[in-house]
Amino acid sequence: MASASSDSAELSTLRSQLEELTMRVVQIADRYAETPDSAIAADLYGAERSLIGARRAVDHAIRALDDLS
Repeated sequence: MASASSDSAELSTLRSQLEELTMRVVQIADRYAETPDSAIAADLYGAERSLIGARRAVDHAIRALDDLS
């Protein structure tokens, strides 16, 4: 079984990846926001909210693991 500190480190890496994905999704969404295809932007902004929620959940898990150490 992996230690809490190695799991925390792995989750920190995943958190960084979620941040990068969020920024990339927003960059694409912004390109469609003021176009006739703004529905694409709306879908992508929904994805952004989901990614932010995932990042918060990972943050919570990291804090819980850090408390175990």
